[in-house]
Amino acid sequence: MTGAAELPLHDGHVPGWMLKIMKSLSGSIVKVIVEERGPEGLIKALSDPYWFQAFNNVIGMDWDSSGSTTVVLTLLKQISWSEDLGFLVLGGKGKRMLQVKDESEAAERRLGVSSDEAFRFSKVAARAASTFLQDGYDTYVHAVIVTERGPQLVIQQGMNLTSRMARRYHIDKASIEEPFSGVAGFKASVYLNATARESREARRAYVDIIAEGKERLLRLLAESNAALGAPSLLRYIEGEARARPPRAYYRPVTPTKEFVRALEKIYANPPSSEEELALTEGLGPKVLRALALIADVIYSVPTSERDPLTLSLDPFYYAYAIGGKDGVPYPFDPKTAEEALSYLARAIEESKLGSAVKLRAMARLRAFLTRQVS
Repeated sequence: MTGAAELPLHDGHVPGWMLKIMKSLSGSIVKVIVEERGPEGLIKALSDPYWFQAFNNVIGMDWDSSGSTTVVLTLLKQISWSEDLGFLVLGGKGKRMLQVKDESEAAERRLGVSSDEAFRFSKVAARAASTFLQDGYDTYVHAVIVTERGPQLVIQQGMNLTSRMARRYHIDKASIEEPFSGVAGFKASVYLNATARESREARRAYVDIIAEGKERLLRLLAESNAALGAPSLLRYIEGEARARPPRAYYRPVTPTKEFVRALEKIYANPPSSEEELALTEGLGPKVLRALALIADVIYSVPTSERDPLTLSLDPFYYAYAIGGKDGVPYPFDPKTAEEALSYLARAIEESKLGSAVKLRAMARLRAFLTRQVS
């Protein structure tokens, strides 16, 4: 199940006493899942934005808070590094995003996962969510989850500074094409989506355009910019009965000094495939939009504007488990949280002793709840 959840920016911090309970609850839930399904089962669950949001609700965070991503990932990171559970969380919010490379080397020593592979996955995923997809959100959270089998999931979050809303991207493929297992947030005005399956020919065109050389690319960009000032774009859609609305990326791209320097980095090691393009130094949103503009206006190869936002059931009912820190749907209830924590702890201990009675009971409870809400 994949889905979307609205994530408005919430001010304030989780109180220390509440954060301690949240960490205990998170640790117990994670241990149950790893015991039942292994670390890969946990990562599969985290790849679903609705499961992620429900998990956030169950431990007491607000059902719709942008801060839920930071809190959940911070707790999971602390738990993963303090215990031997078969997975590790790298990166995080703000400056912690820059720790992925160093932490991937530590993860290689601990789990045997290739640090190069982990860092490559991190870079491709970051490019997918913030360069190949351009939807108006600036990245401020980036975390990679790895197991001994390798990097398996990136969770990234961006903020729209105008609307003060957040979007969370769940990326489970080391690929530019359709890399998202889910995207949570409001529907956005997507400027371009080069990750879309229908953008495959456009991505190939980007590589071909770069192969024509820097001076040729700049001339094509000038021609594209000039064409956008023409009275009509009908010459690009000859044969159609009606003109389609102009695309969001039909805006001139100014070849500033920074833009030219970015091109110089690209041409220091030009890509020969879209896989190499995803890792090319110098490629940023502005260069990508210039390539999309040239591909469409000059070569009639458009880039998709489809929003990859996924839709499903609202996870709000999970917020009734123990309440939320801001009192939605009712104030956080530490007594209920402690009872849940005690139950989970007993279930884990009994499962270690060979008795899976409580784990089976929990599975039956999940099945019953599924029937009730279907």
